[in-house]
Amino acid sequence: MIPSLSEALAERGFDTLTDVQKAVTAPELAGADLLVSAQTGSGKTVGFGLAIAPTLMGEEDRMGPPAAPLALVIAPTRELALQVQRELIWLYARAGGKVVSCVGGMDARDERRALDRGAHIVVGTPGRLRDHITRGALDLSDIRAVVLDEADEMLDLGFREDLEFMLGAAPAGRRTLLFSATVPPAIAELAKLYQRDAVRVTTLSRGSQHADIAYKAVQVTAADAEHAIINLLRFHDAPTAIVFANTRAAVSRLAARFANRGLSAVSLSGELSQDERSHALQAMRDGRARVCVATDVAARGIDLPNLDLVIHADLPSNTEALLHRSGRTGRAGRKGISALIVPDKLAKKAGRLLKWAKIEAEWILAPTPEEILALDETRLLADPIWEAEPTEAEAAFAVRLLAERSPETIAAACLRLYRAGLSAPEELNAPAAPGARPERPPFGPSVWFELSVGRDRRAEPRWLLPLVCRAGNLERSQIGRIQLQARTSLVEIAEAAVPGFVARIGPDGLLEDDVTAKRFDGPVEDTRGSRPKSDRPKSDRPKSDRPRSERPRPEVRSERAPRPQPAESAVPEASAPRPEAAGAPRVKPDFEARPTPRPERREDRSAKADAPKPKAPRREADAAPVERPRKPRHDAERSAPRSEASGPRAKEGRKDGWKDARKDERKDNRKDSRKDGRKDGWKDGPARGPKTGPKTGPKGASRDWPKDKRPAAGDAAPAERRRPDASDPSKRVERPGAPKGKGARPAGGAKRGAPKPGRGGNVPPRRPR
Repeated sequence: MIPSLSEALAERGFDTLTDVQKAVTAPELAGADLLVSAQTGSGKTVGFGLAIAPTLMGEEDRMGPPAAPLALVIAPTRELALQVQRELIWLYARAGGKVVSCVGGMDARDERRALDRGAHIVVGTPGRLRDHITRGALDLSDIRAVVLDEADEMLDLGFREDLEFMLGAAPAGRRTLLFSATVPPAIAELAKLYQRDAVRVTTLSRGSQHADIAYKAVQVTAADAEHAIINLLRFHDAPTAIVFANTRAAVSRLAARFANRGLSAVSLSGELSQDERSHALQAMRDGRARVCVATDVAARGIDLPNLDLVIHADLPSNTEALLHRSGRTGRAGRKGISALIVPDKLAKKAGRLLKWAKIEAEWILAPTPEEILALDETRLLADPIWEAEPTEAEAAFAVRLLAERSPETIAAACLRLYRAGLSAPEELNAPAAPGARPERPPFGPSVWFELSVGRDRRAEPRWLLPLVCRAGNLERSQIGRIQLQARTSLVEIAEAAVPGFVARIGPDGLLEDDVTAKRFDGPVEDTRGSRPKSDRPKSDRPKSDRPRSERPRPEVRSERAPRPQPAESAVPEASAPRPEAAGAPRVKPDFEARPTPRPERREDRSAKADAPKPKAPRREADAAPVERPRKPRHDAERSAPRSEASGPRAKEGRKDGWKDARKDERKDNRKDSRKDGRKDGWKDGPARGPKTGPKTGPKGASRDWPKDKRPAAGDAAPAERRRPDASDPSKRVERPGAPKGKGARPAGGAKRGAPKPGRGGNVPPRRPR
């Protein structure tokens, strides 16, 4: 071993090396790639620090001036990376080594400046290290050794891509050391890809897993789980303890609960910033806090001094999590306690978890308040303060105190002052014994009633019980057993409640809808006991001599008979026409095919309109409306009057519908348009006047009926006056009072008045001043 490192170990009090430290520093493994499996708390950090020393320093006792990094250490969490940095700083202090950390949550600019000044070893988390490599701040060209601490946890957290990037960027001739508590297939595959003839080093002993840790399974009721944790903290009175929870919400709740009970506690979870996490850990190391409430990931790999107690507030999800949690205590030869809080319903799960981890735990009950108070008195009597010599001032006050108070009063006050600084213990309920069910008291004299529903109607006790209570005005305590049968159900009712139940349901016994109840006088079988088992073993039971393939199979159900076909329905007779519609003309249906316009008339589509559809005439009661001039519309060209020969107009959006007039037809009238460049669909064309004729025909009725189908004079309303053809300017009808001349707007315009100045050349345009 290099002398400077040996001096550093002796200065820290290391007399002997641990098993993993001896294994990785063996002379025959110098320069080889290693895949190390070691339990938590076995000194792995110092172990790989000693293992890479010959690769970094060679035969020299001191390192040269810092330049490009020589070693890269990757850890899964920020706390573990900073802890590794602290361990390597004192280990390489006498050798002149400089260790720099690069972790998330810290200022990246400070880290880049530290890298620019040079470093021998760089410790960091995968994400921040990859960021520095990508930006060119971290140079891996001189890397001689790469260490992956807690490699299994890094893969679980999703850092595989980052690890492969960094291992691929490092020189091919470097050493690669993988340290992991377990070696799953993913770790083995990673070692196969990025290690050269790796040597497997295993220091785990499954028979003595965490031999320095005493495992205890504390049975509690579900409601007393948090109370049991407080009593455990008070009973053991450990200088430092850590409580593990599965969620951030549970961490926050427990930390607040401990603070309210006077326990100095800090929390450690992923939602905290790096500064808050660092302050929490520093408070634990300084002794300002004694309890740390944390999640699994946040507390991965942290090492707290004098940590003697680990409490699992929530059961771990697997055996690896159990071992990693418990490995926070019992480190470096110290003894520790790992207590699992086991509610009644999770006792079997806790047993399986301990069995799979090959751990033998002691099943105990939570400490009672009497045990805690008795232990407080013992600690008070054993306190080292009694051995200290009193000062003169203290001796003088003691004489005065004895003169005024009796010794018994002074002792009681001293005990009260001692307990005042401690949290009061919690009262707990006794949990149920494993596998034992509470005995039900005898029901007493009762009467059985038979209900008219059973399994065939999916009857269940959970809805039969409230049905009987509601119908008979009974309480739950007045109903005993409920037995389900094929078509009926039996309900046991206390004898004292029978008269009221019978009077309530009446003589017909109707409970609800079609469910009835009547008194049952027959024998009732007691089904509360378990089914008797056969005394013969399974091997002695008779079996069929023939193999299963030759055994007779159950008969296959015959196919269903074909359903009878319904009789053909008779064709209904034609109904007689209604008398009021006998003389009405036949109305065309809306879905009839529309005639295609003839090709020689397509150029006149701008002036054509739909032919009206013939409909029934109005009755005499529907007189023609009062004649009013209709409001002119903007879309003059699209609202052009329809000529009689134009034929029906196609629906909007059809390909064979009418289109705007051709450009050569509206060329002469373009000077009269004032809407050039508008985007609202208004196009050039001759303006038309408003409708002047009254609407005398029925709504949607035809203006011209054919002579052979014209209705009678008494039934039909007077024909509507037709508008002149808007395509002919000579037939336009001007609205009374409408402006005339070049400045006039087309009919339906929003504004009226004189033309703009300068439009016709008679008035010069107005210039701005």
